[in-house]
Amino acid sequence: MNDTLALALAWLAGGALGTFFFGGLWWTVRKSLASANPALWVFGSLLLRMGVTMTGFYLVSGGDWQRLLSCLVGFVMARQLVTRLTREPEGARSQPVQEASHAP
Repeated sequence: MNDTLALALAWLAGGALGTFFFGGLWWTVRKSLASANPALWVFGSLLLRMGVTMTGFYLVSGGDWQRLLSCLVGFVMARQLVTRLTREPEGARSQPVQEASHAP
């Protein structure tokens, strides 16, 4: 396979892995806020997301550091994209959040 094509495919795979990881993180946080047992959601999601992501990096790299680096670049770019797409719009929060009072 051509080196350029292999690097491009590794970059795309990194983007897919990043979208899965950070999109799953966003979904988990939203789901755990309304859950009766949020620790189970967060821990289960962490295991699933890390397992899939690390396996994906291992398979994509194939022992080649250049493909691993290309995959990592796609992963970081996907993080930026997911962060931008899932951001709450400006002015969406109409009331300021009140801080909890811990002292009587």
